[in-house]
Amino acid sequence: MPTAGQGLRELVATVAPGDYTAGLTLVRLEGSAMTYALQGSTGTWEVVVGLEVHAQVISNAKLFSGAATAFGAEPNSQVSFVDAGFPGMLPVINRECVAQAVRTGLGLNAHINPVSRFDRKNYFYADLPSGYQISQYEHPIVGTGVVEIELSDGSVKQVGVTRLHLEQDAGKSIHDQHPTKSLIDLNRAGVALMEIVSEPDIRSPEEAGAYLRKLRSILRYLGTCDGNMEEGSMRADVNVSVRKHGEPYRTRCEVKNVNSVRFVMQAIEAEAMRQIEVWESGGTVMQETRLFDSGRGVTRPMRSKEDAHDYRYFPDPDLLPLVLEENWIAQLKATLPELPDAKKARFIQSYGLTPYDASVLVAEKATAEFYETVAKGRDPKIAANWVTGDFFAALNRTGRSIEDSPVTAQQLGGLLDLIADSTINGKIAKDVFESMVETGKDAAAIVDERGLRQVTDTGAIDAAVDRILAANADKVAEYRSGKDKLFGFFVGQTMKAMAGKGNPALINETLKRRLAG
Repeated sequence: MPTAGQGLRELVATVAPGDYTAGLTLVRLEGSAMTYALQGSTGTWEVVVGLEVHAQVISNAKLFSGAATAFGAEPNSQVSFVDAGFPGMLPVINRECVAQAVRTGLGLNAHINPVSRFDRKNYFYADLPSGYQISQYEHPIVGTGVVEIELSDGSVKQVGVTRLHLEQDAGKSIHDQHPTKSLIDLNRAGVALMEIVSEPDIRSPEEAGAYLRKLRSILRYLGTCDGNMEEGSMRADVNVSVRKHGEPYRTRCEVKNVNSVRFVMQAIEAEAMRQIEVWESGGTVMQETRLFDSGRGVTRPMRSKEDAHDYRYFPDPDLLPLVLEENWIAQLKATLPELPDAKKARFIQSYGLTPYDASVLVAEKATAEFYETVAKGRDPKIAANWVTGDFFAALNRTGRSIEDSPVTAQQLGGLLDLIADSTINGKIAKDVFESMVETGKDAAAIVDERGLRQVTDTGAIDAAVDRILAANADKVAEYRSGKDKLFGFFVGQTMKAMAGKGNPALINETLKRRLAG
């Protein structure tokens, strides 16, 4: 049985061992509602996780001002008087940000609240110049929904969504640009965020990773958030607690601002192990906010966890309640794209793909569109094999994304056409594809330039087969005496003699006829 550190490495990635000494063990309990647990000195502990995902809304302007939202601009170059908290400045709601939140709620099969309200969440920090954040608390724009995730063993689980609310982002404190001072960049201040809060339905790092990947996929399909965790446009606060199976929930701690799926998975196990040690040593887990140290693989205390009353929420006096017309919501719903689950079902039904291949192809909208272009009018299973095989391998090898792929979907489809009409065989096709990746040329041009067209002339094939059989008379005798496995040898030798250009089907047919005689 692996130790806790070994279990973590198996599930996610190599990580420096934590400062834990309880000898915890990762276990999976088959035939139980609890499929993942940590074994401590007092028995088995269940991990309980809820995620608060902050997703930056795709819009050209901020939530309450007309300032731009482009990533990477010069510091403090995209700041209005509203964002800077100047006295007397009034917020004006951005209609598109509201529409994006509604689209997201519809994509999560969630209830859209026709009336919602903005509140002021009061706290003081250097990058929050007004001293409060405009957010939604008691009356969010989106209510309960659900995200369906698929796990590595093929099982499917539903994770509940508690709410989605709109709020403005804070600015950014920069601590490494001056030896004695911190600098403030307010470009991000006022940018619209959707905070998507899950139910505490997640029971393992794997489930958390699957939930985040699925949620990011849905947001990208909808075009409401780009899901780029590296740029901070999607980040997660991870609420973790542990309990003995069947117990009520125990005290949770929040691991703040985790910016990758891998780190979320690592943070869950590290924090769960820490809490188990506290409970088993006779201590009490205190409700607090913590940070994840990815270098050491541990969580560190940040501050005591605030409750809602600590923020002194009250309705924002400058903003009326947000009232949505049912017709407007219906219009938005009618414009939604086909989402990953529906697309997966269609790929299985229409193209005859396996559930696994369909899942891989629909994970990203761009990948699904690429595949459908390649598969149009062609064998869909062969198209799937090429896209998920050689094409994905080429992207990984070159460090390119599907958006800037060196081979377009039309070009890959053209390569498959050359295989289908027997212009080239499968082996030559792989060589041609590598040349396409290197040069960007069409397959037909490469085939013509290099003289790679497949030989289908039966006379040429007969002559090549005769030469191979004459040169290997001893093996011919062995084959005819019952050593059938030598057939592959004759095929390989003939293909080699024809520089790989011989039609495999014709070569096989000719060899069978000649060897039978």
